[in-house]
Amino acid sequence: MSTTVGQAAWAGKVLRRSWPAVALLVLLAQPAAAHVLNTDLSKLSRTEIFWTYLQLGFTHIIPLGLDHILFILSLYILEPRLKPVLLQATAFTVAHSITLGLAMYGLIQPPSEVIEPIIALSILFVAIENLITNRLNPWRVAIVFGFGLVHGMGFASALTGLGLPEKDYFGSLISFNVGVELGQVTVILLAWALVGRWAANKTWYKQRVVVPVSVVIGLVAAYWTVERVFFS
Repeated sequence: MSTTVGQAAWAGKVLRRSWPAVALLVLLAQPAAAHVLNTDLSKLSRTEIFWTYLQLGFTHIIPLGLDHILFILSLYILEPRLKPVLLQATAFTVAHSITLGLAMYGLIQPPSEVIEPIIALSILFVAIENLITNRLNPWRVAIVFGFGLVHGMGFASALTGLGLPEKDYFGSLISFNVGVELGQVTVILLAWALVGRWAANKTWYKQRVVVPVSVVIGLVAAYWTVERVFFS
């Protein structure tokens, strides 16, 4: 009984300490400025188009893609070594590349009012999994691949608003996707440098890093889910 009471008290303390971070993330998560192209793409060379869409892909993650950043962080913190998270990131990249390409070529037409809540739920799912497991399960790669398919449709929504230049449709699609991947890798490397490199092997890593970070991310994802289902 005393152990249960102690665990409940500890969980309550984590929740109380997490609310300021949740409030900050929710504030930051309000609709960001959309991508804007102030350039006549018809006057750009193929190289200039490549760099333009590469930058757009990167900024879609950093700083505009807070939901995608939290998803990547959720993947990283459970097993904070580079090799496992890069394996998950590869599965995620392959998946979102598939649906991004299909959507941009008009082969699928995912409704944003369905995709955006599912993206929020994917973040919530991974955050909860981090809380209830102590190790990276092999089947998580398959789950990440499935969520990557959904996130790719979210990327497509942003890219559809921008449009792609007729003179290099495929090349600009690839460069946008490369920019997205560079943004994701940047998030992973920053997390590794700031936390994983020195804290991964500590006995307190799960209690002091995984649990509070996952609680914060999970609460924000739950807020997003409700907001996107009922208020968007």
